[in-house]
Amino acid sequence: MSSVERLREVLDRMALAAGNAGRRPEDVRLVAVSKLHGPEAVEALFQAGHRAFGENYIQEALTKMDALPGEIEWHFIGHLQTNKARMAAGRFALIHSLDSIKLARSLQKKAAELGLTQDVLVQVNLAGEVQKGGISEAELPELAEFLAGAPGLRWRGLMLMPPFFDDPERVRPYFSRLRELAARLSKDFGLPLPELSMGMTGDFEAAVAEGATLIRVGTRIFGERKQ
Repeated sequence: MSSVERLREVLDRMALAAGNAGRRPEDVRLVAVSKLHGPEAVEALFQAGHRAFGENYIQEALTKMDALPGEIEWHFIGHLQTNKARMAAGRFALIHSLDSIKLARSLQKKAAELGLTQDVLVQVNLAGEVQKGGISEAELPELAEFLAGAPGLRWRGLMLMPPFFDDPERVRPYFSRLRELAARLSKDFGLPLPELSMGMTGDFEAAVAEGATLIRVGTRIFGERKQ
């Protein structure tokens, strides 16, 4: 099966999951995670009509941007070091992994220099896993308050990388908590926070059922990554 066929299979499963949850399929978007796959792999899906691609590493992403059509909508989904924030601001349609005020300030400064507004999501570490990025739920209100008044940054919602379980149903409570957290923050700060980036190759259907608007799938579409 080709990557284009696998892409269509994922889109079909997303649409079915949305329908089963009483949602419109068009309200859930797929970000095809292309990290460690070459520009030709992205080009094949682009030619098939897909537009949103996710990258984890700044330099790899910038190299692909230079090699591929400008109509591609790039998402940054990996850990973003503060010293590389200047390279990311203005280059991505959405940065999913904002997780500290320090990083927010760096992105804001570069966005101001460029005279643009950078859309961001806050990555939340609901399980407290030390090996994963994301701000803790306890520290989130301080970052939220900063973002609510930060010119140059437009806060669009939350992102989650939950613990890994073989059974997607065990992940669902984390998806549900993120949705509830976004609703509470939206109310507290008077901001629309419409985006929930959650759900990957092994659990995206459960994420759709719990309100995900952005699904990040790589291996199921592109195959195993080159190391």
